[in-house]
Amino acid sequence: MLTNHPKKDRVANLRSDAGLASALRVSLARLNRRLRRQAVVDTLTPTQLAALAAVERHSSISPGELAELEKMQPPSMTRVIAALDERGLVARTPHPTDRRQVSVSLTEAGSALLKEERRRKEAWLTQRLKELTTEERAVLRAAAPILEKLSRI
Repeated sequence: MLTNHPKKDRVANLRSDAGLASALRVSLARLNRRLRRQAVVDTLTPTQLAALAAVERHSSISPGELAELEKMQPPSMTRVIAALDERGLVARTPHPTDRRQVSVSLTEAGSALLKEERRRKEAWLTQRLKELTTEERAVLRAAAPILEKLSRI
């Protein structure tokens, strides 16, 4: 049954797990899109940016390990690494123990790009948080660890 109160319908839907899941999916996707618009380099794809951040977290990682971490097929990751290497954001060096492999590591340019990327996104989000009430920010502080847990399950 349709009502003339869409806000009441949304609130009622949040009472069920399915309604909460739907609301979170929409809100998080919208927030993610808005954060992506703050990108320093809009020519990097989200996949390239995620791979670059993974290389930063796992220095000297093999392309196969990186593909596994990012849940990608190895040939796709090879293309991502090649694009990042071409831009000077990562470096490929011979693997220390397996001559058939290479290790991928972050360059200074890659590190600087990630730092600026994070700075811009956090500045944008900090500004948006200032628009919320003290109570709303407290709710988000309490929810942040829960959202982190959801992202790792």
